[in-house]
Amino acid sequence: MSNSESKLPTLIKDIIIIVIGVAIIFFVIQYVFGNPFYIVSSGSMIPVLNIGDILIVGEKDTFDELELGDVIVFNRPAGHDKVIVHRVFKILNETERIIVTKGDANDGLIPGTDFPIKHDDFIGQVVYVIPQVGQVLKALSPPVNYILIALIIGAMIFVNVRKGKKSQIQ
Repeated sequence: MSNSESKLPTLIKDIIIIVIGVAIIFFVIQYVFGNPFYIVSSGSMIPVLNIGDILIVGEKDTFDELELGDVIVFNRPAGHDKVIVHRVFKILNETERIIVTKGDANDGLIPGTDFPIKHDDFIGQVVYVIPQVGQVLKALSPPVNYILIALIIGAMIFVNVRKGKKSQIQ
């Protein structure tokens, strides 16, 4: 058995370890936080949030603790057909807690989008922003991500085969 053939199981093992590691990290984050990541897709919160920023969103249990000025993520009340990121503009009816929001870059309130936000509409409060990384993720959507994965695996195979040839020469 040549040295390059013995390197192949090591390469496969490395690929499997990387895939399992990424999957474990992804599922642990999903389990612990739900879906804590959102990508800003409109300019309604410029200059605070820009298109392509990634938002890390906290727990849904904070709805009763929201204050004026907090930036929140919620399902659009009219139809639940979009996820919106806006700032808490008013708090109505403290007993039933109804929130009114407004995008920082918007001139006014948008009925059906900015209000009435209730607990069932609320996803979470923005706790951290990772600027512009979402642009990279959008660029890496299919089929580009599949091509990159194939190139990385190809590079790993090439490096392992090359190492095998060098060890045969020595």
